[in-house]
Amino acid sequence: MAEKNQMKQIGEVARELGITTRTMRYYEEIGIMGIPEREDSGPRKYALKDIIRLKFILKLKELGISLKEMQELAENYDLNNQEREMIMPRLLEILETNKGKIDMKIALLGSLRKDIVDYQQRVLGCLRDQAASY
Repeated sequence: MAEKNQMKQIGEVARELGITTRTMRYYEEIGIMGIPEREDSGPRKYALKDIIRLKFILKLKELGISLKEMQELAENYDLNNQEREMIMPRLLEILETNKGKIDMKIALLGSLRKDIVDYQQRVLGCLRDQAASY
């Protein structure tokens, strides 16, 4: 009965995590969140385990994991009742892929930064040349 008292409504959880209730409902619809408890068609109620899962989803999203990849993980973990030993290698694979994407973005940003610095130098050179001609 103590767990029932600790349950939170959808709006409260959404505010705490800085997301919308629509986002939470969408995560339920696509299967990456479990179905929360409800009392007589009342508002959704979330237990601590639900909130922890939602925080995990948000962290995965922050790390660049796509919703499709999260769906795959959720399906394998929840529907097939697989153990951590089964899901963790796939999670590592997804993280490695995303790390590669980040490395590519960092390289592109480094190249863009160099181009900007070069352009700044050309502009400064033009300004110096212009000032020297006066």
